[in-house]
Parts: sequence; structure tokens; C-alpha cells
Amino acid sequence: MTDVPLLEIPEPYDFAVSTERFRAFGPDYANLWHEGGLHRVVGGREVRIEEAPGGVLVEPLDAEIEAEVGTLLGLPFDLDAFYRWARRADPVVRRIASALAGFRPPLAPSPFESLVTSISAQQVSLFAAFAIRNRLIERYGGRGEHAFSFPTREGLAAADEDELFSLGFSRRKAEYVVGLARSDLDLDALAGLPDDEVKARITAVRGLGEWTADWFLARHLARPHAWAPGDLGVRKAIAAFYGDEDSHDVVERFDPFQNLTVHYLLTGARVLG
Repeated sequence: MTDVPLLEIPEPYDFAVSTERFRAFGPDYANLWHEGGLHRVVGGREVRIEEAPGGVLVEPLDAEIEAEVGTLLGLPFDLDAFYRWARRADPVVRRIASALAGFRPPLAPSPFESLVTSISAQQVSLFAAFAIRNRLIERYGGRGEHAFSFPTREGLAAADEDELFSLGFSRRKAEYVVGLARSDLDLDALAGLPDDEVKARITAVRGLGEWTADWFLARHLARPHAWAPGDLGVRKAIAAFYGDEDSHDVVERFDPFQNLTVHYLLTGARVLG
């Protein structure tokens, strides 16, 4: 009898809602939903992730895959502490936290993937961003059975900006992606720095502004206070639940869980109707 390849996730956990973002804006070739499961290439191996009692089935599963899939599925977030706080928060937060119980916002496991993803999404719809990013992944990533590995930094450092332009990137965004790949920014070192220093180092790279740095803190490093004030989708989600209130004033009330609460508002605006 073989061991079941189960990655345990604390209850409550809602796999369908937690992976909704990978389906909401079209297919994501690096995190591909296929026949009821999520596929991602980790270390050259395609991994399938599907719902199971007590967590998710992950096939194959080893230490490297467990670490990456755990990050992808938002395990760094402390949902227990968030729910305890939410029960004392305002009525909107209480309602959404209850309605979306078990939602873990997904995280980008790789810092380079996180930043390139943000560049692709600058000033375009997420539907367009996903489509453009998929063409990049298909051209420069490694193909598995269904999903593709995200392009490596080394691969994009050797890329031609004109080819990225032909894939749908603007001239400027093509320069930003290749420039990031060729820059001397130590991406792995960012995890050990405070929020302000992370933002300073990211925004020192051409084409990476505060919006990109904010999403890096929120969607890669899972920093609790991080959110993107300049994001149109965030402002629309806050307006959907709080009307004409100033978004900064609203989010100040979410301390110390700005990141999780804003993600609950974003997903709630899509799935709760």
C-alpha cells in the first residue's frame, strides 16, 4: 500500500475558491486548471494538485514540491488569527470572512515570476495580461504535459526585446522585462528585508514602480500590511462594499490584516455577487 501524497492544509480550506483566480481571467499556463485540478511545473516535473479531505493531493510530492505548492496555495497566511480578528471587525469584513471561510489567497512562489507577472499586468485588463503572459510562457518556458514552467531569469535575460514585442508586450514593457532579468537586483535577498527596503530596491529598477512593489509584498512575500492603493481593481472592490468611502480610510481599519482583507474583498466582489 502506497502513501497518499497529501499536503495537509489547516481547516477551513476551500480549494475551489482559493484557486478561483487561476480561472477567472482565462487560462494561466504556469498554473493551469485542467479537469478539476491545478497543474504546475516544479523543478522540471509537472505536478497535479486536487482537492482532498484534510488538504490537497499533490502528485508527485517531495520536499521541493511541497515547499512550492504550499506557497502557491497561500500556506504562509495565518487564517486563524485573521478570522479571530474578523469576528471583531466591521460588518462588511465579518460577512465576507464568513462567506469565504477557507479562502487562502494564492501566492507567486518565485520572486522573478511575481515581478514579470506584475509588469505584464501594468495598465491593461487582467484578461489581456493573462493572454500576453501565456504567450511569453509558451515561448520561453518549459512544457510539461499540460502546464508550462515559468521562464527563467537567465532565459529572459538572453531574450530579444523585439520578440517580446511580437508576443504582445508594449515596447516599454518588453524593455522592463529584459531589463529586470539583466539587472543586479538580488531577488532572493528581498525576503529578509523590511517592507520599506523591499519597495526601495524594487522601485530602483527601471519600470518597476510602487504598484509593482506593493503587489510583490502582497502576493509573493505575503506581508500582512501590504496592499496596492493604486490598483483600480482594489479601489473598485472597496467601492463595491463600502460605497464612496475613501479607500485609504477603509483599509486603515483593516490593520493588521490589510493584505488578507483586501484579497477577501477582491475575491468577494467576483464570487459573491
